[in-house]
Amino acid sequence: MSRRPLVFAAAAVSLALAAGVTATASLASTASTASSTRSTVRTVADGQHLTVNCDPDATKVHVQCPDVYNPIQNFGYYVGHDEPGVWAYSTIPGSGNNSRWQLTLPKDPAPNPTPGAANYAFENHIAFWFGMNLCASQSFPEQISTCTPDSDSNIVDPKVSDQHAGSAFLELQFYPPGAELFPAGISCDATRWCAAMNVWSYYFNPVTGQGLNTTCRNALGGNELDNFAFVQRNGVPTGPPDPLHSTAATFTNNAQTMLMGQGDHVTITIHDTSDGLTTDVVDHANGQVGTMTASAANGFAQMNYAPDPSTQCTSTPYTYHPMYSTASPLTRATWTAYPYNIAYADETGHFSYCSQVDETSGTCVGQEGAPGNQHPADGDDFFCFGADQTSRIPIAGCTFTNNGFDGTPYLDDWPNGDLNRGTPVMFTSPLTGADYTQNYNQLALAGSQPFVEFGGGQQGCNIFTMTGCTLLPKTDTGTTAPFYPFFYTTREQGCSWGEGTDIPRLTVNDYGKQAEYGSYNTGVWYTGRNGTPFTYASNFLNTFSGNPCPAQVGLQGS
Repeated sequence: MSRRPLVFAAAAVSLALAAGVTATASLASTASTASSTRSTVRTVADGQHLTVNCDPDATKVHVQCPDVYNPIQNFGYYVGHDEPGVWAYSTIPGSGNNSRWQLTLPKDPAPNPTPGAANYAFENHIAFWFGMNLCASQSFPEQISTCTPDSDSNIVDPKVSDQHAGSAFLELQFYPPGAELFPAGISCDATRWCAAMNVWSYYFNPVTGQGLNTTCRNALGGNELDNFAFVQRNGVPTGPPDPLHSTAATFTNNAQTMLMGQGDHVTITIHDTSDGLTTDVVDHANGQVGTMTASAANGFAQMNYAPDPSTQCTSTPYTYHPMYSTASPLTRATWTAYPYNIAYADETGHFSYCSQVDETSGTCVGQEGAPGNQHPADGDDFFCFGADQTSRIPIAGCTFTNNGFDGTPYLDDWPNGDLNRGTPVMFTSPLTGADYTQNYNQLALAGSQPFVEFGGGQQGCNIFTMTGCTLLPKTDTGTTAPFYPFFYTTREQGCSWGEGTDIPRLTVNDYGKQAEYGSYNTGVWYTGRNGTPFTYASNFLNTFSGNPCPAQVGLQGS
């Protein structure tokens, strides 16, 4: 069978299928080939250029990026990841650029060196985040150079036209205690949580099929690039956020980095200001306040889009502002695989135990899985760390995308009330309005199983024909995964969402567990070559007729 990479465009898929090349096999073979050649991040001097890279490259800081709609065309193989979420919609003016959430951070159990004996937040979440779409004049689709902030005039359906304003996507990411375990180059804290503003842009022209020029891609690691800055008590980044000028200091916390305790109640406000998009984080347990503004004054910038044959690789200081006024299925970044805007999402599916790690290559050379459920390591077992590399919990594991669906997040091993399981992440639905007194009209529960199953090469799943993808995904051995995390409501803080598995006396409604994700999210269009639109269903989506868990107005945490 051919191992030719699949290009994510409708015409390419049709040709591949007509030639007898299955899309899933192409994706699986390229992902497997890529994973066998990657290693961990190298050590760099503080002043040396260091940038985020979505491709696991040993010379860059690897983080989990938003899934682009065409990963094979951009990276050569699938590099996406699992991120189920709660999405919010509202017709209220300002709901697309002004939102407030209440968050209760998970609390870990006591450290236990035996794999599988306890469950820690970093095993469930490499990060979780709160999102919003932003204007970015140099970003995808590169057809027009203007974007009116905070305006629904930017709504253009790719099915109708490719003349959409360029967009970036904010992920306000929260990193769990122990995140310093991951060989990703981002330093956080062994016992406390921290957060960072990630502003992602995609420097790719879907009409011509061109990204940044070869010189610039080689210097920065690709077309999907990030402005990164920790949430700071003084609002000043630890290093340059700009991907062209970022250094090791950018990804290393300092004395001003806001650190939050396990179990703390936190208020998150994401809003536009005259200085740029601002995120404010208040920890009600210790009284600390952190902030970050995506402004030129803080060192945020855009790359200047320049395709081959140019060799230009320059950036321009840029102040990011939200793109839309309201929040609907059409207020989206048209380059992200998942059509979200105001959203919570969990970057799950990134942890699997490993009995023996090669610390030089960062790969698992032993057995994957907890004792009693082990089998030989396979193609998604890399970005691994050994027990001697950890500072708090001496266990070994791997943190790359587990598209084999056989890691700990795909076991019913989430917080369930047992003391060895810790506590779950809990968050309210967002509020909007000038005084944050208005709930969003509708919520949706989104499951990303189709894109990850298809991208990971799971047989039978095809997002173009919208067939064969399953709510409980298939593992890379062909069996059904025993579990997939789901959202449930609680009466905490009036009404809050929890994630994982049911907890006695806490869960109020789990909406049918995995069935809560509904069915294929159809009717989402993307711009292809020569401006030709195409569609696929990257996710399952269950859109409620209203808001099943309205946030309590005036709640500030405790």
